[in-house]
Amino acid sequence: MEIDPDEAGSLYRTLAGAVVPRPIAWVSTTDTEGTDNLAPYSFFNVVAVDPPVVMFAPVDDDDAPGGLKDTPRNIRDTEEFVVNVVTESVAEAMNQTSATLPAGESEFDHADLTRADSTEIAPPRVAESPVAFECSLYEMVDVGDSTMVLGEVEWVHLDDDVTTDGKMDVEKLDAVGRLSGSLYATTENRFSMERPP
Repeated sequence: MEIDPDEAGSLYRTLAGAVVPRPIAWVSTTDTEGTDNLAPYSFFNVVAVDPPVVMFAPVDDDDAPGGLKDTPRNIRDTEEFVVNVVTESVAEAMNQTSATLPAGESEFDHADLTRADSTEIAPPRVAESPVAFECSLYEMVDVGDSTMVLGEVEWVHLDDDVTTDGKMDVEKLDAVGRLSGSLYATTENRFSMERPP
C-alpha cells in the first residue's frame, strides 16, 4: 500500500497507528477563574535539555473559543502547566479525564484524583503520578490544525519509588504509552542493546 498525503484525506489513523507507543502528557492547568483542568495528550515528547523543554500538541477545536481546547487556552492565559507521567496504576483515571465535562467542573474531581501543590507554579500536579514536570510556557506554535505547546521545565517531582541512588530509574517506571484507538501499552517488556562505538 502506498499513500499520497495530498490524496488520502486524513492520515490520523496511519500516523497514530504507526508512531507507537507514544508517551502521554497528562497536563494539569488552572484557568483564570481558578478551575483546575486535567487532560491527556499523546502527541508528547522532550524537545531540549538545555534549557529543559517538553512539548505536546493538542488538535484544535473549531467549536471552542479561539479554536483552542481548555488546556492550551489555559496555558495561553496563565503561561503555566504541569506534565504528569501516566503509569499503569493511574491509567483508568487518566482515561476518565478525557471525558467532556461541563464548564467549571474539574477532571481531578471527576476522576477522584488528589491535587498536590506545585513548587514553582500555580496549577496542581497529580499526587498519584510518580513523575511531574512543572512548566512555564516557552512558546506556542500553530502547526496545521494543531497547536504545539512548548514548556520549559521549572521543577521536577520524582517519587523515591522510581529512583535509584537519587537518579531516575527507567526500570522502575511502569509508564503507559498510547497506541491507537482504545489500545495502550506498558513498558513491561524491556531489552538492552549496547550502542556501537
